[in-house]
Amino acid sequence: MISAITRGIKVLVESFYQVDYSLPAKSEFMFAYRITIVNESDKAVKLMRRHWFIMESDSMIRQVEGEGVVGQQPILTPGESYQYISGCGLKSEIGKMYGTYLFQRLQDGKLFYATIPEFKLIASDKLN
Repeated sequence: MISAITRGIKVLVESFYQVDYSLPAKSEFMFAYRITIVNESDKAVKLMRRHWFIMESDSMIRQVEGEGVVGQQPILTPGESYQYISGCGLKSEIGKMYGTYLFQRLQDGKLFYATIPEFKLIASDKLN
């Protein structure tokens, strides 16, 4: 599991190749990832936005931005965690993702970014 901590917000990531949803003959490779966000700070925060960078093995980079995650803008009080699962399709067997979450501290409205650590997306047969 990969993790990063920014201003007391811990982001943990696990990724999984989705063999049943992939079509290698058509260069379609599906991956799922599980994100766990833990508020280790002493302030309540709200996840406002996400910004992803998705890199394929041919060095092509896509960016995805939007409000919240999986349709939610969770509020995390100190010590609380939030977990979700999402997915990403690639045209190659190997890639990586990384990015940021924009949080708002509820106490004073201040905005700050938390790092989503870089993690690899690798088709199972490439691991041997």
